[in-house]
Amino acid sequence: MKGELFLLSSVIFVLQVVGACPEKCRCHSSSSSVDCSQQGLAEIPSDLPPQTLTLHLQDNQIHQLPAFAFRSVPQLTSLNLCNNSLSNLAPGAFHGLQHLQVLNLTQNSLHSLESRLFHSLPRLRELDLSSNNISHLPISLGQRWENLTIFAVQQNQLQQLDRAFLESMPSVKLLFLKENLWKCNCHLLSLKLWLEKFIYKGGIMDSVICASPDTWKGKDLLKIPLELYQPCPFPFPGLQTSQLQPLGSAHWAVPSPPDSDSAGEPDHAEHELKPKPRPANLRHAMATVIITGVVCGIVCLMMLVATIYGCTYAAITAQYHGGPLAQTEEPTKTEGKELLDSSPA
Repeated sequence: MKGELFLLSSVIFVLQVVGACPEKCRCHSSSSSVDCSQQGLAEIPSDLPPQTLTLHLQDNQIHQLPAFAFRSVPQLTSLNLCNNSLSNLAPGAFHGLQHLQVLNLTQNSLHSLESRLFHSLPRLRELDLSSNNISHLPISLGQRWENLTIFAVQQNQLQQLDRAFLESMPSVKLLFLKENLWKCNCHLLSLKLWLEKFIYKGGIMDSVICASPDTWKGKDLLKIPLELYQPCPFPFPGLQTSQLQPLGSAHWAVPSPPDSDSAGEPDHAEHELKPKPRPANLRHAMATVIITGVVCGIVCLMMLVATIYGCTYAAITAQYHGGPLAQTEEPTKTEGKELLDSSPA
């Protein structure tokens, strides 16, 4: 009897846990979604139904996400954290969300993101980081996001973006990058080349408008001719940042190396940085040859026309002056002969 009562109480407890819904949330069992939006929450509810697939937490006052913040909803596929006050995300904040596909982090106060933050999201398809204060993204994620197709990071403080970060998203089809502080120097050249290849393969993006330097301010990165970019200088070992020479608008500050290297090779500071030789452009070389040939041909043709004209003019002039001269000389000779004949014998 006691065993049956214990079993019955256990079943009732499990049913209560499965059917439980947080106090300030609205649960929809038919769609396995939980709506906790606009409730003034300062943290993630701990009693979320474990079968939840979609979780709405937008328009709250959540400032940070601790590690394992969503351990109670391991089946989650869509998470909306839009318009909170998130400024700190623990590296393991999304740990356990192996099925998450859509993550919305727009309109928060994020300044940077660590690559480890996304290691537990292998099935992520959409990541929206718009309208934050992100000034830099990881150089590389350390692993590939094979399923990511949409990446949005517009309206942030980004000045540059390493192409290795984008190369870790081989399936991305939509990119949103506008309204950042893009610094169109030599270090954005790799991003320009990657974006051109991305568009050529059918990718869709908005735009990358330069915020600096003044030469390119307001210009679209993809519309700046490739030939106008100067190659980045390669720092020598032991070279300090203050000793670098600017290279037009493409100059940037290179971090100084460890003290051990600079102490061992003090003479390297006297070397000057020289730009990397630019590879010859076959298309421009052919165009130069063709233009040069056309110009030479025109010059030769003009010289030939001038020669023909000069010879013709000389012949006409000679013919014009030769006729009357012959006619005037003929009477002279006749008169001279008459004079000889009329002279006394």
